[in-house]
Amino acid sequence: MVKSWEHEINGTKLKLETGKMAKQANGSIMATYGDTSILVTATMSEPRPGVNFLPLMVNYEERIYAIGKIPGSVNRREGRPRDQATLNARLIDRPLRPLFPKGFRHDIQVVATILAVEDDNDPAVVAMNAASAALMISDIPFDGPIAGVRIGLIDGELKINPDEDLSEESDLDLLVAGTEEAVMMVEASANEVSEDVFLDALDLAHEEIKKLAQMQIKMREEIGKEKMEFTPPELPEEYKKQLFEMAEAELRDAVFIKLKQEREEAISNVKDRVYDEFMETLDEEQAEEFDGLIKDELDNVTKKVFREEVMSNGKRPDGRSLDEVRPISAEVDLIPRVHGSGLFTRGETQALSVLTLGSSSDEQTIFGLGDDETKRFMHHYNFPPFCVGETSPMRGPGRREIGHGHLGEKAIGPVLPGQDEFPYTIRLVSEVLESNGSSSQASICGSIMALMDGGVPISAPVSGIAMGLIKEDDDVAILSDIQGFEDHLGDMDFKVAGTKDGITALQMDIKVTGISKDIMRNALEQAKEGRLHILEKMSEAIAEPRPELSPNAPSIITMKIDPEKIRYVIGPGGKMINKIIDETGAKIDIEDDGTVYVMSNDQQGGEEARKMIENLTRDVVVGEIYTGTVKKIMNFGAFAEILPGKEGLIHISELADYHVDKVEDIVSVGDEVPVKVIKIDNQDRINLSRVQALEELDEEDKE
Repeated sequence: MVKSWEHEINGTKLKLETGKMAKQANGSIMATYGDTSILVTATMSEPRPGVNFLPLMVNYEERIYAIGKIPGSVNRREGRPRDQATLNARLIDRPLRPLFPKGFRHDIQVVATILAVEDDNDPAVVAMNAASAALMISDIPFDGPIAGVRIGLIDGELKINPDEDLSEESDLDLLVAGTEEAVMMVEASANEVSEDVFLDALDLAHEEIKKLAQMQIKMREEIGKEKMEFTPPELPEEYKKQLFEMAEAELRDAVFIKLKQEREEAISNVKDRVYDEFMETLDEEQAEEFDGLIKDELDNVTKKVFREEVMSNGKRPDGRSLDEVRPISAEVDLIPRVHGSGLFTRGETQALSVLTLGSSSDEQTIFGLGDDETKRFMHHYNFPPFCVGETSPMRGPGRREIGHGHLGEKAIGPVLPGQDEFPYTIRLVSEVLESNGSSSQASICGSIMALMDGGVPISAPVSGIAMGLIKEDDDVAILSDIQGFEDHLGDMDFKVAGTKDGITALQMDIKVTGISKDIMRNALEQAKEGRLHILEKMSEAIAEPRPELSPNAPSIITMKIDPEKIRYVIGPGGKMINKIIDETGAKIDIEDDGTVYVMSNDQQGGEEARKMIENLTRDVVVGEIYTGTVKKIMNFGAFAEILPGKEGLIHISELADYHVDKVEDIVSVGDEVPVKVIKIDNQDRINLSRVQALEELDEEDKE
């Protein structure tokens, strides 16, 4: 039976329909929002043996037919997902993952197939709501629903799901996902927006989320399948007690070893010893049944010990107070020949960022479900295995690298100069050299320093910090600048980046069922204090952009020509532009509107290219004097080129102030002579005079 439900958001109807398509999936939803249409399915298979995590896969499958085009690849098929599809899949995964039962090990796959896209209606938000609805009506255990909306800030007013035109004017792009009770995930970029505005935006988003969640609850009540019964496997309580007594004292010491690798080794040794001793007390059948549960329980003991110390004593593994940031060092100008570099170290996390500047032809072209776009700022994040003391194959960027790189772009983008002011393409690469938590934020700090080191005129420095949370019933502890261990055993990973005046990027994921507005407010305030402290430490290395661009960076000259004269610069078959490039060594990019970018490794080559382009596009003006090069001699006069591609006739009577018998008596082919433009007829033929030019020039100019 086909059944549908509707809810209006900001004047546009969201329709969720089931029963017509993909009926063999555990749950399927056809979602339509305006003219954006997405099919989302949720499917479950048997438990995956030997895993100690939830094997959830979220696929965001873009189809080029969604915008009425044929793929441009050789075989005319969609290929590897583009970065934005990967980011959208992560957005859906993050709020769903905490709501599956603890210990659930069945493979779950959520597939969002993008069927049609309307620019005004973001498919990622539609897919997120449909994914939750598909899980809700399925038999897959799921403690939802969740729902999501976007919030924009246009002319100081907050708006839900703004259309494309309004989004371009917005000072805030905030995606919020949550349950009826609380916010679960936040992803934002902003133009230095204050903490108070963020909190107001979260309030507005949550009110709409509650309505969307209610619609999904109604769907579940009306047509939902009976949920699969799942009881997580449990160790007998006496076993848990024994394991705690055997491991607790040593783990309490091991957890609070300051250095990461020493701590990990000590914890591992305690677990291995207790595991071996405990397994010897079990018979063969018990050992086989409880093997994985014993290992999980030792993890739980570690977690319990850590959380108890934090909550009761405010004690952290490295001895810091809850709001204390690890020791920071910052350096710039470390690498020769590059255009800028910054090394940022915070505790045992270190990021090296390198700046490269290029021309407009170096911009990245983005092909997606919409108009093709170009991107002049790229922030790439690399996480090699050596940064955590491990070995593994070096492959292309995964979801982590793509996600953290994108977060850096959102954090840094608002402070970059506009293309009119700074006509360079900007690429930053952050190499994580050591990692013990918060490497994405360290990369932001390193990249900002690299920009300033290279002389890029950013409007303000940006720093980033990762916050954590330990929540036990109503008791809450907020941790500044969390390590990886604290992230793993805590309840929240909350990243905030911004300037001294406001937030530029924010990302929050939580492992509990939600946090209140008061917790969010306190976390934002504590993050601001940490952010300002980090900015101060960065300023000790470099406080503002260098006054001059790096000498290693290319010189770019921007000029404007009449679009109708672009053909003169290009020349037939590219002859003229290739000549300029060959003679000057400059690289030239010409936009359709007549904007010309001349990039050269030295100032002289750039200036020469600029003059050649100016000459090619100058208009010949009657009365002006030019230096003409004699190209051809006739009985009645000589033809001279006064500008590239523009020749005029010097009649024999205009060669000298006396009677000339033969043109060759005065000029030869190749001679450079001063000439004055005396006439341009209605056929654009140019008449020149050497006599009049000589009369007007002084002796020095004649020479």
